Amino acid sequence: MSIECDKINGINLSQGICDLPLPLEVAEGAHNAINNGINYYTRYDGLQELREAIAEKVIKYNKIHCCPNKNIVVSGGATGAFYCACMGLLNPGDEVIVFEPYYGYHVNTLHAVDAVPRYVKMIPPDWKFSINDLEKVVSSKTKGIVIATPCNPCGKIFSKRELNDLGDFCIEHNLFIFSDEIYEYFIYDNNTHISPGSIEKIQDRVITISGYSKTFSITGWRIGYCISSEQWKETIGYINDLIYVCAPAPLQLGVANGILNLKEEYYRNIQNKYQKLRDKLCLTLKEIKLTPYIPSGAYYVLADVSLVPGKTSKEKAMYILSKTGVACVPGSAFYHDEGGENLVRFCLAKDEETIDLACEKLLKLKKE
Repeated sequence: MSIECDKINGINLSQGICDLPLPLEVAEGAHNAINNGINYYTRYDGLQELREAIAEKVIKYNKIHCCPNKNIVVSGGATGAFYCACMGLLNPGDEVIVFEPYYGYHVNTLHAVDAVPRYVKMIPPDWKFSINDLEKVVSSKTKGIVIATPCNPCGKIFSKRELNDLGDFCIEHNLFIFSDEIYEYFIYDNNTHISPGSIEKIQDRVITISGYSKTFSITGWRIGYCISSEQWKETIGYINDLIYVCAPAPLQLGVANGILNLKEEYYRNIQNKYQKLRDKLCLTLKEIKLTPYIPSGAYYVLADVSLVPGKTSKEKAMYILSKTGVACVPGSAFYHDEGGENLVRFCLAKDEETIDLACEKLLKLKKE
């Protein structure tokens, strides 16, 4: 869709590329690191300064108690951290439960390590799931479950009760929990982000995955990390060394500087800014009868496009692009079967002017 959008010089609300300016503290940290010659290989698990900053942050924000030397691996983005965790902890043929709608990289990564995704659908508008549905797909081959909270693409935030229920399920079946929390600061409507790794009964089986691509608008820097119990950390770290060697050294220090020096106001501004953009886009989508599923977190909106011409979600997304010049992602990208054919996803990680223009262009559909 990004390619199709470029052909007509349209507004790209498809790919999750946040093109907002990065914080000055992050830029200065990287700049100073380069000037001070921090341009060499780091330890396989990342620079000490960054691991210590992450440990301090997750204790305060995520309520996860960890040691920077025993539990943290810095990798090539959250995607890299997930890949290393999967390659390190899964064997070919192992099954992993994935919630639909899913993030495509999760499924593709499982395929890449020869694991087998088993799917459980979440039901809109609140994207609920049942433990009974999980029981239907679990088997002796099942080794883990993947969750994203907040979730790309639907914006679901897993509640404490849901995480407790999932925890009991994973204890019963001896499963890993791969928890992708890259959107942990994009939380709306006074909701609360809860990290599964903060729940004592399951903390030894949770692989917490996150990073700063979204929070600091540095998607091209590729600085992510995972947190796990000590018995898994070394394996994940060795795989990280094999595949990536290390994340970019000066950029690690840029992120560390941001973590240590940005104030709470910065993170509150993220929530306020993106909630405002979400509300603008959702109001427009309602007006043109593309009913949005209001996200509780992350920076995407899934919309019902049942009334848009086309047999598939791809045809519907192309119709919207042709009529308005606004690109979105077909819902089929988030399901392994026909589940998403009446959905599309819009990304709102843009400046307010761009969202305003996109909303203005989308209103053309009201006349159709």
